[in-house]
Amino acid sequence: QVQLVESGGELVQPGGSLRLSCAASGSILSIAFMGWYRQAPGKQRELVAAITQDSITNYDDSVKGRFTISRDSAKNTVYLQMNSLKPEDTAVYYCSAKIKTGRDPLKGYWGQGTQVTVSS
Repeated sequence: QVQLVESGGELVQPGGSLRLSCAASGSILSIAFMGWYRQAPGKQRELVAAITQDSITNYDDSVKGRFTISRDSAKNTVYLQMNSLKPEDTAVYYCSAKIKTGRDPLKGYWGQGTQVTVSS
C-alpha cells in the first residue's frame, strides 16, 4: 500500500517560517502530481500549492510570494517552505499525490495531515 507521511507542522509566531515535508512510500511506479492542501475549522479544504511531473507549479493567491513548493523525485518527497506566516495560515495541512502502482489508472492518495498554528 502507498503511504504519504507529513511532518514539520508546529506552533509558530506571526512572521515566522516552517518547512513541511511529505514522503511517499510503497510500490510506486510513477508520481504525476504532488501537492499541499489545507483545511481550517469550518472551511472547505483548499489547494495551497502543487507541482507536476513536468515541474509546473501552481499557488493559491493567498500564499504567492510567501510559500515555495519543491520536489525531490529521487526521494519521492515534496516540501513546502512557508515564510512570513500569518494567523490566517492556521490549518491542518495535507499532502496529496496521484500515483501509478501498476496497470490501474492514476490514483489519488492523502496523508493524515499536520497541524500548523500561527499565533502570538
